[in-house]
Amino acid sequence: MIRIIKRLKPKEWLLILISVGFMALQTFLDLKLPDYMTEITKAVQATDSTMADIWKYGGYMLLSTLGSAATAVVVGYIAARIAAGFSKRLRSDVFNRVEDFSMEEINNFSTASLITRSTNDITQIQMFIAMGMQVLIKAPILAIWAVAKISTKSWEWTSLTGGAVALLFIMVTSIMIYALPRFKKIQWLTDNLNRVTRENLTGIRVVKAYNAEKYEEAKFEAANSDITNNNLSVSRVMAVFHPGMTIVMSGLTLGIYWIGAYLVNGAVGMEKIGVFSDMVAFSGYAMQVIAAFMMLTMTFIILPRVSVSARRINEVLDTQPKILDGTVTGSTTSAVGEVEFRNVSFKYPDAEEYVLHDISFKASKGETVAFIGSTGSGKSTLINLVPRFYDVSEGQVLVDGVDVRDYTQEALHNKIGYVPQKAILFTGTVASNVSFGDNGGEQGTEENILRAIDIAQGSEFVSQMEGRLEAHVAQGGTNVSGGQKQRLAIARAIYRNPEIYIFDDSFSALDYKTDRVLRSALKRESAGVTSLLVAQRIGTIRDADKIIVLDEGNLVGIGTHDELMKSCEVYQQIAYSQLSKEELGA
Repeated sequence: MIRIIKRLKPKEWLLILISVGFMALQTFLDLKLPDYMTEITKAVQATDSTMADIWKYGGYMLLSTLGSAATAVVVGYIAARIAAGFSKRLRSDVFNRVEDFSMEEINNFSTASLITRSTNDITQIQMFIAMGMQVLIKAPILAIWAVAKISTKSWEWTSLTGGAVALLFIMVTSIMIYALPRFKKIQWLTDNLNRVTRENLTGIRVVKAYNAEKYEEAKFEAANSDITNNNLSVSRVMAVFHPGMTIVMSGLTLGIYWIGAYLVNGAVGMEKIGVFSDMVAFSGYAMQVIAAFMMLTMTFIILPRVSVSARRINEVLDTQPKILDGTVTGSTTSAVGEVEFRNVSFKYPDAEEYVLHDISFKASKGETVAFIGSTGSGKSTLINLVPRFYDVSEGQVLVDGVDVRDYTQEALHNKIGYVPQKAILFTGTVASNVSFGDNGGEQGTEENILRAIDIAQGSEFVSQMEGRLEAHVAQGGTNVSGGQKQRLAIARAIYRNPEIYIFDDSFSALDYKTDRVLRSALKRESAGVTSLLVAQRIGTIRDADKIIVLDEGNLVGIGTHDELMKSCEVYQQIAYSQLSKEELGA
């Protein structure tokens, strides 16, 4: 928690210092109330007092109360301002750090956990700062000041107040021993609840198709019950705590007046008035001491959960990305659009087995290089090494003759138009999705967007959408079909005018006719651009300049379609499983 607090800026520390001054003033005004009450008590009992004296001290009490309320408002505003500004900056820091993560770091944290850390955990810290800043600063000032005033009064009353504080301390310690482990568990259970909810919503079509609603309801019910039971367990303890505090406070008041009755009875003459006045004042001071202790107690109760949240946020902020920027910001050779793999082997982090073994090939400028193989042969893994979603375990991947690890990530990504296996659309419009991101250059506006959509064979359905380029796209593209979503994702890559296209099985949702027309238009309109194409269909890749065949992570064939039909058994098996000999021209 201390490491999180250290992130406060000098301006915020200055505001805290100012608030300390206001809290000291508020405490002074609060502790003046018993003094004025003592004076009023004396004035009521003294024979030479007038009504004006009572009104005077009553007016002072009113002014003190109003002043205390005004300072409380100022302190509350400062605390809220500091907490809100700090949490905003902290959320930004966490989000920016996650944006810098590679796939390896992303996989170390679940998506549900990152969402919880960016929202619920930071909210816990914001609440703690907003409330804790007032309590942790004011409570010690109030307690010390009140005890100093109490110590000048009767030792009997002082001892009684000390006993009440000791009793509260024992009660709070017992509660903390029981509740602390459960407070620490809350955030993990929240992660789990978010994970189950997100998984169900993401896969809602599969859930409905397989009539698995009851199964998902049971899974959610289990996660919901875990967090509910944990919270109920803590709430039961807290339900005992508040009445216990009330009993102690009421008992302390009763004890003060009980002792006061004996002291007044034992006093002589005018001493009775002084003792009675002291009793009234002491009762006020004692309540202030207990109030200070209660404020500290409430802070210590929420501190364990906040500490867990702070540790979880620090875990994200302390995680350093494994993939770091190089120094190259542009092409240093004339080999623009060239991609080369040199003896590349790769295994995923913490895995024992390699998924790619000694892969070597070169894609020259303007070539279309296709990758094919059985499921799990490493096709997607291989092309994901080009944009550095992962770094190679052995060997080199070169773009334009430069090792991809030597580029800045921005410079490398600006060379690439990437279309993932699962098309992703963002909430916004058709135009905002096609022109998504920054490729480091001027792209123009509507004309270039329409051109990209036309090449991707999306003009027909876009023209029929309400608003055309300004038509609304829902989160995840749920208001368009799979084929339309894929074509918009392809248009996004085309709009960038990249040196290299990467299509990770990006034509699977298209019919054969659209597939062929799109590839023809792409080849015609993007001449000189290198294309790396992963596909399962022979019809999609048979016209490629070079086809690379993978089998269990090994390169088992490389050449044109005709060459591979003669020399590569794995390719022949894939081809004959999809097309007849007549269709293949065999």
